[in-house]
Amino acid sequence: MRQEIIEETVADSGYRQIRADIIFGRLAPGQKLKLENLKGAYEASVSTLREILNRLTSEGLVVAEGQRGFEVARVSIADLREIAALRLLLEEYALEQSFEQGDVEWEARLVSAHYKLARMEQVMASGDTSRAEDWKRYDWEFHQALISACGSRLLMETHSAVFDKYLRYQMVALSYRGGVAEQEHRQLLEAALKRDSKTAKKVLERHIQGGVEHALGKGLLSAVPTQAS
Repeated sequence: MRQEIIEETVADSGYRQIRADIIFGRLAPGQKLKLENLKGAYEASVSTLREILNRLTSEGLVVAEGQRGFEVARVSIADLREIAALRLLLEEYALEQSFEQGDVEWEARLVSAHYKLARMEQVMASGDTSRAEDWKRYDWEFHQALISACGSRLLMETHSAVFDKYLRYQMVALSYRGGVAEQEHRQLLEAALKRDSKTAKKVLERHIQGGVEHALGKGLLSAVPTQAS
């Protein structure tokens, strides 16, 4: 029993680490995931790693190649657009529900999350990209805070899974948009505190689509391994 608990802990820890490394681009799209090479990096057995990679395959972050093993899922313009559209659909609905049910504690979480994000956006605006992961983590926290009063754990979990896939694109292809994104985040905060879901949804659509079009306009997916068309 004790060994089973240890193995479960190793599996859970390894899963979180590998998943984060994929989302934040440390394991690049198309990169081969050889079990023997991963053993030392994640301090897990081959069987545990295979279990983790199969789990990530079910999430669409890893691709199983039959007898050839595993590789990090590749990216594509079509996939980015689809993920962005799904994120918008889920987040708009959750946002509306959250605005209706949010209380003072929710407002406090939201203001705090925005403060941290705004500070990190100032760092990015200065040209210092060394904390890009912190910037995107605070971005994730802010958008999660916006919908955290929606009243549905399933909706939150589904949105989080989609957001993580969108976040992967942000790390490998979507660049910092500067003052435009900062202003949109501020507008979302202001709309939330006013419970103005109509305005917030308009800003959110502009925010998400603006990020996608910025990446495509810059050609930032051209240097990343993509899915076959």
